[in-house]
Amino acid sequence: MLYPNIWNDSINIPKDFFVGSFFDLFTLGMIILAVVFVVLMYIYHSIVWYRIGKKQKYKRPWLSWIPFANISMVLQMGGFHWAWIFLILIPIIGWIAVIVLWVISMWRIFEKEKSPGWFSLSIILPRIGGILYLIAIGIVAWKKKSKPVTSKVSKKRK
Repeated sequence: MLYPNIWNDSINIPKDFFVGSFFDLFTLGMIILAVVFVVLMYIYHSIVWYRIGKKQKYKRPWLSWIPFANISMVLQMGGFHWAWIFLILIPIIGWIAVIVLWVISMWRIFEKEKSPGWFSLSIILPRIGGILYLIAIGIVAWKKKSKPVTSKVSKKRK
């Protein structure tokens, strides 16, 4: 036979089409869900660092919304010069150096806000570090500053 029988081969086309479409749609849905999750985490991260910058009376807290500028903002609030961000351009060694400076800066910022400095170490923990980091910065951002405790006796003496 010169020509193949296309009618027998075409019987499976609808089944293949629907099965393939299901997995394609599932994959597309998961990609969209992942993108939405990443965007929401970025918005949360930016809002939190904006709030911390406002609490610390940082001049430009809006930098928390700009990628890489938000890292330089954290470095400045932690007492380092903003130019340390350029270490990111050096592969591996520079990245490690920026992470170390960032953790030190966060430690200082957290202690200024009367929170435990060791919260900043949460980012270096494997697997759960990212979640703990987001929780820690949320606690620091929305924690009310504690007022000094004064007793009734000291008020009466005045």
